[in-house]
Amino acid sequence: MDQLYEYMLRRLAQTPGLFHRYVYDSINWDNRMFGLVGPRGVGKTTLFLQRIKEAHSAQDALYVSADHLYFSTHSLYEVAERLYRDGGTHLFIDEVHKYPGWSRELKMMYDSLPGLRVYFTGSSVLDIERGDADLSRRAPKYEMQGLSFREYLAISHGIEVAARPLDDILAGDTGLPGVEHPLPLFRDYLRCGYYPFGSDVDFDLELSQVITRTLETDIPQYANMTAATGRKLKKLMAVVSTLAPFKPNMTSLGSQIQASRNNVEDYLLYMEKAGMVAQLRTGAGGLGALGKPEKVYLDNTNILYNLSDGREDIGSVRETFFFNQMRVNHLVTASKISDFQIGDLTFEVGGKSKTADQLRGAEKGYVVKDDIEFGHGNVVPLWAFGLNY
Repeated sequence: MDQLYEYMLRRLAQTPGLFHRYVYDSINWDNRMFGLVGPRGVGKTTLFLQRIKEAHSAQDALYVSADHLYFSTHSLYEVAERLYRDGGTHLFIDEVHKYPGWSRELKMMYDSLPGLRVYFTGSSVLDIERGDADLSRRAPKYEMQGLSFREYLAISHGIEVAARPLDDILAGDTGLPGVEHPLPLFRDYLRCGYYPFGSDVDFDLELSQVITRTLETDIPQYANMTAATGRKLKKLMAVVSTLAPFKPNMTSLGSQIQASRNNVEDYLLYMEKAGMVAQLRTGAGGLGALGKPEKVYLDNTNILYNLSDGREDIGSVRETFFFNQMRVNHLVTASKISDFQIGDLTFEVGGKSKTADQLRGAEKGYVVKDDIEFGHGNVVPLWAFGLNY
């Protein structure tokens, strides 16, 4: 156990300042157990370490990473039981999906150690309802995405503003104290602001590694896929990166990667959960988001720039940003007459010369324009939608 405490204390010493990600305050830290899931690289580990620094100490809490060498000869449950016996109250488990039989042992902790709170992070591909033991009734699941433009401003430039509800953004409440010209900052965000490690010198290389590991390791490991299937995922990602956004033809995509139509649908769903792609669905029927995929996008603009080799389409960048930022707090669906629909609101996304022609017939239509600093009437600057979370 000593080496686990040493590992935790080293990690705590390297944990950055106390800016909280958007999901931090929505977590019920009094839960006996919960899961924090999200794509690789979005800051789940940092959030846990911040919580320990602010609310706990080595006397009552332990942070472990489930892929630590210690667990080659010890079990997670063993560590939890020892912590509980020694008077510990909180166990933070990072990357739980890398530990075989994780769900069974978490269930044992919940049932056998009633005074111990257990919090875990995992890949967003992780489905706590599908583990060997059903944790859905014991452990609520919080989902965490990458940085919003608002969070990027706070972390990278020290510009802190409160999140804006969509109604306020549409009403023109988009001021940034001390910032006269937001567009240069916005351009930087589009290229390297979605991930907390975006300021690293080797960001492009690091993001390429995140993409590769997600496709070759995370998804196949969860879905019991072979190495050959992992290579098909990479090939599908390459195809998507040249076409996105596009209306998917599953049969055509399958022929390009030598896979069946049904498998392609599964692959895209796994890639969506893992934060590689995003599928814009129709709002048909009472289930809304469960309609058919109308378009496939890359998940965020940082991935888009990383895979484009300098040939990115600015229209794709704009739509990807809007969809990526707004889906965190809203159900975004395909519009029958324009680009996007949120409830009874219709959005047409484009450059500063974009007109409202496609919004004719919309009950409440808005033109979302890039390359402008301020909006007026039903015209809203694109960057402002990055203030929503």
